[in-house]
Amino acid sequence: MSRPRFIPTARLALRALIVCVLVIGPGCNGDERDLGADAMSRSPNPGSDTGPGPRLPPDYMPPMCKKVDILFVIDDSGSMADNQLSLIRSFPGFVDGMRRRLAGALDYHIGVVTSDDYYANQSGCGKIGSLITKTGGPKSSQKNCGPFGGSAARRYLTNEDVDLKERFACVAQVGSGGADDERMARGLLNAISPTLAKKGACNEGFLRPDSLLVVVLITDEDDVPDGCDGMTCASYGSGGTPDDWFAEFKKYRPSTDSVVVMSLLGRRGGNPCGAVPASRLIRFTNLFTHNAHLGDICDASYDSFFESALPLIGSVCGMIPG
Repeated sequence: MSRPRFIPTARLALRALIVCVLVIGPGCNGDERDLGADAMSRSPNPGSDTGPGPRLPPDYMPPMCKKVDILFVIDDSGSMADNQLSLIRSFPGFVDGMRRRLAGALDYHIGVVTSDDYYANQSGCGKIGSLITKTGGPKSSQKNCGPFGGSAARRYLTNEDVDLKERFACVAQVGSGGADDERMARGLLNAISPTLAKKGACNEGFLRPDSLLVVVLITDEDDVPDGCDGMTCASYGSGGTPDDWFAEFKKYRPSTDSVVVMSLLGRRGGNPCGAVPASRLIRFTNLFTHNAHLGDICDASYDSFFESALPLIGSVCGMIPG
């Protein structure tokens, strides 16, 4: 039996204040949060630090985490090419904003995985969840995006890459050759699993236990539920339920206090880009409670999605010992 985890009262109070002021907004009423599969309108308000109630000084800087691992899980099915280009256009502003907000974080790891097996990747790393270093197929960059900078061979980008934004544009344009049975949760879970993190494996060295982990999911479909006929169930999509995915995530990353999950997906029916409302992925995202951030895949630009997430990322970073 695991022992209960106690967090010092002062730390809890500071965390509540930062999240209340920077993320939830005026009134700081936790009951206003809409969690669960039907939470179709929740995301931090970029203007929420204005209005009545306590506010931190504009020059306030909480203690900074030192390491940040950013994992992009990108749908590479047939309808996603334009969305990948929107992501690539928004990435430079996101990175610059992170550097401003997280002034003390000097060690970044940035990786990309897809929603399906990706056999255009380098040899031995074609299974779902493996970090992408080489693209191929329709509407991809069709390039070998490495070698990545730094003192050691690796399969992810870091702040040591002088051409960081250009190299991200290369790996993030994974194309539209993946299956329409997207497995977004499986791509994420495999990417952070010990199997792919072990020595010699495709994701060795990417995820660090003492880092701030920022997960960005981008898809215009939901993860397909299992099909059951009353006696047997066939596994589709990632298999299991959002609660199952969350439980597996916690096996690999027991403390979700140091995790931010940002999901760009279909938020509602009748949207202008034909995206499927992703109720299962919304449910999974919102299981991270205060550390969840939702955006709309149909937005013409993703700049505001990333910009409005920065206060949340900064507050979570401030809770991680430097």
